[in-house]
Amino acid sequence: MRKNIAFEIIQKYEPIEEVKKAHQMSFEGFTRYMGSPECLVFKTDCTEVYQDMNHPLNDYFISSSHNTYLISDQLLGPSDIWGYVSALVKGCRCLEIDCWDGSQNEPVVYHGYTLTSKLLFKTVIQAIHKYAFIASDYPVVLSLENHCSPSQQEVMADILQSVFGDTLLSDMLDDFPDKLPSPEALKFKVLVRNKKIGSLRETRERKGSDKHEDDSEKESETISAAGLPLFKRRRVRKVKVAMALSDLVIYTKAEKFRSFQHSRLYQQFNETNSIGETEARKLSKLKAHEFILHTMKFITRIYPKATRADSSNFNPQEFWNIGCQMVALNFQTPGLPMDLQNGKFLDNGSSGYILKPQFLRDSKTLFSPNKIPRYSNPVTLTIRLISGIQLPPSNHSSSNKADTLVILETFGVPNDQMKQQTRVIKKNAFSPKWNETFTFIIHVPELALMRFVVENQGLIAGNEFLGQYTLPVLCMNKGYRRVPLFSKMGESLEPAALFIYVWYIR
Repeated sequence: MRKNIAFEIIQKYEPIEEVKKAHQMSFEGFTRYMGSPECLVFKTDCTEVYQDMNHPLNDYFISSSHNTYLISDQLLGPSDIWGYVSALVKGCRCLEIDCWDGSQNEPVVYHGYTLTSKLLFKTVIQAIHKYAFIASDYPVVLSLENHCSPSQQEVMADILQSVFGDTLLSDMLDDFPDKLPSPEALKFKVLVRNKKIGSLRETRERKGSDKHEDDSEKESETISAAGLPLFKRRRVRKVKVAMALSDLVIYTKAEKFRSFQHSRLYQQFNETNSIGETEARKLSKLKAHEFILHTMKFITRIYPKATRADSSNFNPQEFWNIGCQMVALNFQTPGLPMDLQNGKFLDNGSSGYILKPQFLRDSKTLFSPNKIPRYSNPVTLTIRLISGIQLPPSNHSSSNKADTLVILETFGVPNDQMKQQTRVIKKNAFSPKWNETFTFIIHVPELALMRFVVENQGLIAGNEFLGQYTLPVLCMNKGYRRVPLFSKMGESLEPAALFIYVWYIR
């Protein structure tokens, strides 16, 4: 078997015919092989959709963005279609759209009460339609932050239906379900996330009727007798949702989060919550197990706090640890949080959907990220960092010669947060050699990420970032492997790479 593999490698990568016929490999052939996708640290299996995509939507982590239209800060910066295009190309599956009344009955998208520029809602929807399924076949959720009057909401509903056509999910897939459909069942579908009036049954009964009426505000306050225990004590008259838009909301109804107890008693399977990072962080520390039980049943979206005017991001790992499906980040802002986001969603073919581990889906779970699980199956991961090749030069040195070092970090549950680093190789970014070995004991490998960071040592201004690569621990290949590097903005720095040897015991 091994002989056959070696023969195939020689046939594929050896450029010199005489050497190939002798079933040997030259240095050039070996270099070509080591530079090939076959030798990457990222497992080939993980580049395809390999997970079971037939679970309900709430069983998946879903790649999600915050204020997707902004490409700079949250107060003065421009709004741009490119925000949506670039997010979709990166595999994002939940996009946020801030909708406000515009002139001439044309809804606009911008960050309300700020000086950010405005986009036409119609233009945004047309761009999303064009790029929605370039990177992934699985459903796209449009999370509407809806501030429009009922009349302009009707315009929004018309635009959504005319642009998306049959791609827009406007009816249940099953007659009267009690759980969410799967990503597989929703392939090539666009879902609207917004407030909704009444039940899914009433929506179906209205299907085909004219919903564009003058008393739309009055209609939006209508609630069925069956729905009245559920809506009791809610100030419904403040919710001015146009029926035409409400009826496009099927499986992703936006519902205010009150408490875990309230959700257990009243929340319906198709209702989703948005929770700010500050409240979510507090709940995750005080009531982690309740939070996990909540995210098992209901899609939960976490968004950055309002004081992040510079579009900075929080660490998404702490919310993945408790099963939150939609951890929304500012995709336009590079740095550690987006490195973790990009690294996590490399998995499962970069489809934007990753099946949550069993312990975040099992209602009898005893898992808490703040405690080492009693029956955990830890991984002892050992990495020998051998060398680097053509690492990026320093911008802070007149000679461009960097004093290079590599930081190896693991992210996961608190007990799996570790950082180790190599010694510094002076004035050599072209071919530094470390030959240093690092060992990590990872208690919950299903949630863990490994991040390689290359830096130039700085004595006064701190270290200079040169490149990084992040991937899930369970997507790491064993053996001699190449680690590609990416810039702060997420662009490939090829041929810059690290050469490592990986082995792990489980």
